[in-house]
Amino acid sequence: MGVTGAPGPVMDRDEVDRALARLGAEHEAIETSLLALQDHAGRRLLEGAELTGTTKERWTSAEASITLLWAYFDAYTDALRSARDIRSRRRWSSREDLAELTELLRGECVTVAGSATATAGAPTLHGTSRLSHQYSLAGLVERMNELYATSLDMVVTSDAVWSALPARIDLLAAELQRTRQLAHSVGVRPGEHPAGDDLERITRTLTALRERVISDPLAFWLPAQGSSAPGGGRPDTTVYDREARALEDVRREIDAVLTVRQDAEARLVKLRDLLSRADRTLAEARSARGEVLAKIAASEVPAVSGPPTALQEQVSMAAEYRRHAQWHRLSPLLESLEAKAEDELMRARESLTAVTQPLAVRAELRGRLDAYRAKVARHGLAEDPLLIERYDAARRMLWSAPCDLRVAEQAVLRYQQAAAEFFGGPRVPGQTGPGDRRGEY
Repeated sequence: MGVTGAPGPVMDRDEVDRALARLGAEHEAIETSLLALQDHAGRRLLEGAELTGTTKERWTSAEASITLLWAYFDAYTDALRSARDIRSRRRWSSREDLAELTELLRGECVTVAGSATATAGAPTLHGTSRLSHQYSLAGLVERMNELYATSLDMVVTSDAVWSALPARIDLLAAELQRTRQLAHSVGVRPGEHPAGDDLERITRTLTALRERVISDPLAFWLPAQGSSAPGGGRPDTTVYDREARALEDVRREIDAVLTVRQDAEARLVKLRDLLSRADRTLAEARSARGEVLAKIAASEVPAVSGPPTALQEQVSMAAEYRRHAQWHRLSPLLESLEAKAEDELMRARESLTAVTQPLAVRAELRGRLDAYRAKVARHGLAEDPLLIERYDAARRMLWSAPCDLRVAEQAVLRYQQAAAEFFGGPRVPGQTGPGDRRGEY
């Protein structure tokens, strides 16, 4: 749609002919635009929809605007026909004809009458609601441009939302239905698993979203900043995108449950093996503790706990979940049990290490004593009375039960010191000997 020129002095014949040609082209453009708006798919949908909210308010106004547009166009057509009739009276228009044409083409001589219903909801040029207005052809075109732009914007934006969101919501709803069926097959149900509750919430949200998009599409339109073109902007998919992400999270959760169903038996076997190893280690620790108490004196030996019966009961529960295909319950239980079983095995090993520490100390002292005796023999000192005496004393302590580790360690150190002095080496730290000889050992 365009805008005609401003009023001026009496036009000559050439000016009149040019104005009529321009107005004729403009008339065709306006008619094409109005017919396209009349036939627009969005307009037909708006006419048949049960609208609410912002869309209902704006469509009421847009319908009145479209009614006015046709009334204005009819008035514009009549004025153009009248001008053409005057011009066609004679080949060379008279002064009176040119004055009449000037008034018709430039003056406010077009009267547009409308009903109260048509004008009530439509925007008016001067903010009034009169049932008739006087316009120049230029003013009438300007007014039609305003009404056409607002009406087209409303139709185009509604159609854009309807073209984008309902189809996407339907696709997501179909995916939601497939996910619900899969969830049901693995025991993920509302009230029994958080993912089942999420599916119910997503279903309710999508249902409400689709209903509102259908009845109030303009509530889901984000206008483009700084754009005045009809339909400038994009559909608001915030709620849809949020629910799509939530559904993806649920799918991942169900995939995890499916994975549990596939490898549950292998995980249960591994879990039982871990607990069996922990039990055997604890049994070994209890046996070693009795040996330590019998063979080592003056030593604090930590107590050894019993087998992890609570974990065994939970493993039996996990097996029951697997047997009854309660995968949604088995998944978190297996994860918890696997971590606890690893901790239990580590605790059992630490307990065995702590219990057998005195035996390890005794073994280290025995090894050290034998190593020094071998060195003494290599130096030809095996028959030395002092060394024999101290070796025998240390050996009796280390190979007797119960063994006092502190006393036995002192006896080994005395033997080391005596040997070191015979070799000419340094004294063993913390001991004194019969001589002051030094040397390398």
